[in-house]
Amino acid sequence: MSIPNVRRFRITSPEGKVATLMAVVPKGTDIDAYLAEASKRFDWKAWEELQQKQFKIRVGQQKQKKVK
Repeated sequence: MSIPNVRRFRITSPEGKVATLMAVVPKGTDIDAYLAEASKRFDWKAWEELQQKQFKIRVGQQKQKKVK
């Protein structure tokens, strides 16, 4: 099930990183002002840490020993 009227917006950090923001915006709202405020309030440090945890680079393969 999804939430009706949810729109996806792409916001950019001051460093140029891009994140996706999902929001339900009421009619008559200035979208540009909303996105500018949202990008200022967005926790870019936590988002970047989450991205690093999500995409770990695996070096080599570990072999598992079979226990008899």
